[in-house]
Amino acid sequence: MVNKEIITYVEREILPRYDGFDAAHRRNHADVVIERSLALARRLGVREDMAYVIAAYHDTGLAVGRDVHHTESKRILLEDSELKRWFTAEELAVMGDAVEDHRASSKQPPRTLYGCIVAEADRLIDVHSILRRTVQFTLSHHPHLDKEEGYERMLQHLKEKYDYGGYLKLWIAESDNARRLEELRKVIADKTQLRALYEQIYSEESVRNSRG
Repeated sequence: MVNKEIITYVEREILPRYDGFDAAHRRNHADVVIERSLALARRLGVREDMAYVIAAYHDTGLAVGRDVHHTESKRILLEDSELKRWFTAEELAVMGDAVEDHRASSKQPPRTLYGCIVAEADRLIDVHSILRRTVQFTLSHHPHLDKEEGYERMLQHLKEKYDYGGYLKLWIAESDNARRLEELRKVIADKTQLRALYEQIYSEESVRNSRG
């Protein structure tokens, strides 16, 4: 269980920060990572309150920049003196490391089970969600790219991260991400299906972007 005071604090002071991030990393993304982290924590028998806070803070460093967001997220967590009401210095150190270790491009495995949990929860391996988040990121961060250039960027990203030999690593056997990753790889290989999905998502997100 998670202390209600922790939930109240996080929902008031931390989760609203996600509202200012790009469409792929807003409040709904944090909510999903929290939900998945709590489910894994219960399954693995570790503290839910620590998993909850780690998940809540894991992308807060995006306020500083994507390239350093994992280290900045750790800094934000460790500098939040309010958390000392509920956690010891040793627990906060573990939580900070877990936040820092969540990044998918990290070449090293997470240092703790909590790091494995948030990294796994953050993977969110769902074909439609991943394609939509990629399109959203491109429209937000690379608005100069036209539709075809956006497709090529998406394809390159999918191959570099999710395809065989990609940098994405899974750390928890109990997660269903391994099966979902295979499903995604089949879509990447099927250029007709991938293109059809891109056309649909690009159209939807372009309309949403034009409305602000």
